[in-house]
Amino acid sequence: MIFSAVSWAAVYFIVWWTTLFAVLPFGARSQSDAGDITPGTEPGAPFSARLGRIIVITTIVATIIFAGIYLLLTQELFGLDDIPFLPRFEQAR
Repeated sequence: MIFSAVSWAAVYFIVWWTTLFAVLPFGARSQSDAGDITPGTEPGAPFSARLGRIIVITTIVATIIFAGIYLLLTQELFGLDDIPFLPRFEQAR
């Protein structure tokens, strides 16, 4: 195996956390959109957060992305040699 289980867990956590911020705004309704603004709160605050639904969607999407990363790295479909680097040019003197 190319990495330890702890390394894979760290990669999954980073993918999950990044995916959370990508999924978070979908389907969000603000209090002003719903027409029910609670006094003393920001009108742009969420009307109903539905965090359970967001966590489930985030987990599904992050697992699919992580599976792709895992397959690319463990099946050697993509490696460091496949990344095009700019050539190093010597500075003229």
